Amino acid sequence: MPSAMSGLDLMSRAPRIAPSELQPLGQPQEISGAQPSGDSFAGMLGKMVSDVNAKQHAAGDSVAALQAGQNVPLHQAVIAMEEANVSFQLMVEVRNKLLESYQEIMRMQI
Repeated sequence: MPSAMSGLDLMSRAPRIAPSELQPLGQPQEISGAQPSGDSFAGMLGKMVSDVNAKQHAAGDSVAALQAGQNVPLHQAVIAMEEANVSFQLMVEVRNKLLESYQEIMRMQI
């Protein structure tokens, strides 16, 4: 059975490159399909908050209409409230994950 090579054995067999043989890579080129144009992370978060706010307002409006005696089915008001609640909980969890990630990055030693 052949013995396993250690990392040092592999490093000693690697070809040596003189610094004069190294050439600069040049300017990095943008990848056209990497990110949709005009859609930034901050924009995505802002849209998420706007959507949650709109659902909260829609739920409030349906409950107010139900209390005012307008022709709003009870199940529709309950569904709107639950949809607003679930979207708010999702937004809070995303915020928590972002804060955890930020704190983890801040704890990294350079």
